[in-house]
Amino acid sequence: MKYSTKLSDTLHILAFLSLGPDERFTSARIAESVKTNPAYIRQLMAALKNAGLLTNTQGQANASLTRPPEEITMLDVYRAVEGNKPLLHMDVDTNPECGVGIHIQLSIADFYQEVQQAAEKKMASITLQDILERYHKKIEGLDLYPKQSANR
Repeated sequence: MKYSTKLSDTLHILAFLSLGPDERFTSARIAESVKTNPAYIRQLMAALKNAGLLTNTQGQANASLTRPPEEITMLDVYRAVEGNKPLLHMDVDTNPECGVGIHIQLSIADFYQEVQQAAEKKMASITLQDILERYHKKIEGLDLYPKQSANR
């Protein structure tokens, strides 16, 4: 089953731009970091631009955030690239003549809605700034040159 990585990839793009605000990144350079193709990056950046989160000039490497990172939430980014797409998906291909097949899906749908609301509430509380701060903590804790064990 294929799952969407649009949110993760788009947050990656925004972090990349935030970490080098004075640099002029091409979609090819960003795609190299995301490990994808430049056309996909341009597609995600267009969605961000349409949502008012990013400004850029077509054909030029001059993208920038329209708001500070502390004012861009994970939910903003999710809505920009996924719209109102739910996080969890129902199996809509069950037997309509089976009482269990219909009613269990309707029952599950109620709980999926609760999960969706809780996830959206949490995403609304996480900002791009939070992600950048966590990134910096991860970098600080990263030992790039671990010492060799004396027992070797």
